[in-house]
Amino acid sequence: MKTSASNSAGFVRDQMLPPVPPPVSEAGIIHWLRANLFSNAFNSVLTILGLLAVYWLVSASLPWWLNSVWNAESLGQCREIVTASAGEGATGACWAMIRERWHQFIFGFYPVDLWWRPVMAFGLLFAAMGPVLYSGQKRNLSVLLGGVLVYLAVTMWLAGAPMAALAAGIVLTVGMLVLAQVRPAALLWFTGVYPALCFWLLWGGSVWVPVGALFGFVILAVVYGAMSRRSGVGMAMGAGVVAALLWWLLLDIPVTQALDSVLPWGLASVASDQFGGFLLAITIGVTAITFSLPIGILLALGRQSDMLIVKTLCVGFIEFIRGVPLITLLFTASLLLQYFLPPGTNFDIILRVIILVTLFAAAYLAEVIRGGLAALPRGQYEAADALGLDYWRAQRLIILPQALKISIPAIVSTFIGLFKDTTLVAFVGLMDPLKGVTQIVRADIDWKGIYWEPYIFVGAIFFVICFGMSRYSMYLERKLKTDHR
Repeated sequence: MKTSASNSAGFVRDQMLPPVPPPVSEAGIIHWLRANLFSNAFNSVLTILGLLAVYWLVSASLPWWLNSVWNAESLGQCREIVTASAGEGATGACWAMIRERWHQFIFGFYPVDLWWRPVMAFGLLFAAMGPVLYSGQKRNLSVLLGGVLVYLAVTMWLAGAPMAALAAGIVLTVGMLVLAQVRPAALLWFTGVYPALCFWLLWGGSVWVPVGALFGFVILAVVYGAMSRRSGVGMAMGAGVVAALLWWLLLDIPVTQALDSVLPWGLASVASDQFGGFLLAITIGVTAITFSLPIGILLALGRQSDMLIVKTLCVGFIEFIRGVPLITLLFTASLLLQYFLPPGTNFDIILRVIILVTLFAAAYLAEVIRGGLAALPRGQYEAADALGLDYWRAQRLIILPQALKISIPAIVSTFIGLFKDTTLVAFVGLMDPLKGVTQIVRADIDWKGIYWEPYIFVGAIFFVICFGMSRYSMYLERKLKTDHR
């Protein structure tokens, strides 16, 4: 039976219906609440309990924050101000202590008239990191160096830096800014020189001491360059290290002393016991982070080596360091190491701590990098062999770049843990910002009894630094991502 057109025309729509908004329960804030907070009975109970906990925390702490005092000369005066403004029995934060003692949290007991030196060293740190962080990115590098220029001009002037030092910092940064536009790769020379410059700015003394230390690396590079083509990378590097050690152990001190007697030039010396606060934490943390990564790479490669002696030494070192608490190594650096040195040897305590913290972090980084190496497919190694690359070229061009990219989150996590562990130096007599400086401030009769404020202040600074490291690692992951997942 055929259906006529007249009979079927009533069931055919010739006009579109106007769009209708989705139901309230399927869009907007109500949908989000149902999907994320009240999706089922269990999640609903957890949401309610969480809201009650947040309400309790906010209601308990908010008056303490709202009644903050920023201008007072003692804890007793802070309490009097809180009582006068909020009534009897009220509590409030006494941030006046931070306002009065912030310099101790930042500089420790570093001489006031020399504050410009760590300020300058901190600013130049970012200038030295720029060529590494923004390799091949002229715009980002220029923005960073411009920020360093402004920072040095403002902070060094506020810190009372001599005009010669202020002019030198500005001229150096402007020169780097110009060089970043024409030949940014040349800025890596400043990155290599910066550790010696930073040491000289912080500790002072003769300028020939850091120059002599740098000259050892020059000797290493010259010997390596002369032997690498004829003897191989491993043999050339070994010969370079031996030549550098001979210079540092036998010739460095006599030569620097002779140069200092002929042309004395330096800065006022600052003893290590005057370091403290975040100046000490950043000095130890940045130095250990800088040197632990290459050492960790060598240890990871050594652990995977086919040479029995090299593998045994690397495995023994890694397992020993990972099996011993850091605090034990710090006590070793503070007490025991001095007994094994020749009589009359003055091995700076901060330098000892830096060495052991660096080795401690390197052992953990070695395992992180070994995990990245193990994650690479076998085909990458076979591809390097097919291209005819030797071991070191294959590692430098193919294997390590991929392994390090995979290991970025774990590497940065190790760096963050290392920086936070710098607070443990308080147990060897150094004034870290969390325990050392805080106890000194709380021992003052004017601030005796204060508790939460210094820990909140120190924790906030640690959070800002560690959060910045975390965000940069995420940026680096996105930048280096080459897959399509």
